[in-house]
Amino acid sequence: MKNTENHKGYLFSRRYSYYVFTLLFLLYMFDYIDRMVITSMWPSIGKDLGITHMQEGMLVSAVYWAIVLLTFPVSLLVDRWSRTKTIGIMAIMWSFATALCALTGNYVQLFMARALIGIGEAGYAPGGSAVISGLFPHEKRSRMMGIWNASIPLGTAIGHLLGGVIAVHLGWKHAFGIVAFPGLIVALLFLFLKDYKTVDLAFIDKTKKKIKMEKKDMVREFITRPSVIFTYFGMAAVVFVTTALITWLSTYFQNVQGMPMDKAGMKASVVMVLALMGAPIGGYLTDAWRKKRENARLLYPALSTMATAIVLFIALKLHPGTLQYILLLLMGVLIIGFIAGAAAVTQDVIHPGLRATSYAIAVIVQNLLGSAMAPMIVGLIYDKTNIETALSILPLMLVIGAVLFYFGSRYYQKDMEKVAKIELEAAD
Repeated sequence: MKNTENHKGYLFSRRYSYYVFTLLFLLYMFDYIDRMVITSMWPSIGKDLGITHMQEGMLVSAVYWAIVLLTFPVSLLVDRWSRTKTIGIMAIMWSFATALCALTGNYVQLFMARALIGIGEAGYAPGGSAVISGLFPHEKRSRMMGIWNASIPLGTAIGHLLGGVIAVHLGWKHAFGIVAFPGLIVALLFLFLKDYKTVDLAFIDKTKKKIKMEKKDMVREFITRPSVIFTYFGMAAVVFVTTALITWLSTYFQNVQGMPMDKAGMKASVVMVLALMGAPIGGYLTDAWRKKRENARLLYPALSTMATAIVLFIALKLHPGTLQYILLLLMGVLIIGFIAGAAAVTQDVIHPGLRATSYAIAVIVQNLLGSAMAPMIVGLIYDKTNIETALSILPLMLVIGAVLFYFGSRYYQKDMEKVAKIELEAAD
């Protein structure tokens, strides 16, 4: 396949590529606003529905369980049909599901509505990563992945802030209704975007013949890439921590410092929004370092994740106050630094026709072991002890993630040599 545009590695024009990227960024931001608006409203929801902290955590986990169940089949549709149209359809679904949360009357109904959000969001991250990998030159991949993933903390922070403020002034149900519709507008635009042609699943054998991939070849594509396997599990360890903090940091400020719900949500949102700096900085530094060290896309996540573990450990040991909050702010910058390089690796070492599938596996692993488990496990420990004890397990998870990224970096260069060299074509 040949790149039909000659824009220094861009599939389409630079202007159009950045237009699509802007819409991807906005949609990921709205994704996390819809997903996380609930987390600063626990006191209101818990009081109205009479539920435990673990049940509160399950309302976050419900989204991730649905994603785990559906992300793989949806990613196959993304890889074999259309990335942009699939993204648009999914975003329309999750926007309506968020609005449905405003109409629920009990815990079971709210749980099911939250699961519907996850059904809509199941393939967005794989689809978005595949689009970005196709739009931009390889040497810019970590940088663009970093900027794109900065929408996660931004959306999380906005969700935290809006949830607490709206719940205090209008009631928690109104929050779901208000945040549901902006993403719907962007979703409709995706139905009309250009895409690249679906990549033929083939490889060149030792005799230089083009061979069509069978299922066993697709499986072999993944199990023979140790760097990406370590990356999947390293991402899961860090995502366990980020999801736990997104879910419970506001509660920590409310319980430990006696803050009202809206102020605690705002304080937690500032910590999260600082990841806006960490994600693009991580992408820029990773791509810059990669010019000297090819495996920098995993070495940087190993170093930044270990640094995050140390900072968070110290912060949680300190008495609540100004110094602790400064360290938590620093942690907010550092913790997302892994994502640019790690996300790029899931695309780098895999056949171009399986990029969405690769990120889908990352999503399954990180959601099953990280996002879906963290709210419940921390909530369960919180029920039996206190919120300080519940959060104390998080630095250890970061250390595990750093070690996994380091092991992955040892295989990255060899895995890159195995990748089929295929250029993309713009679809008509």
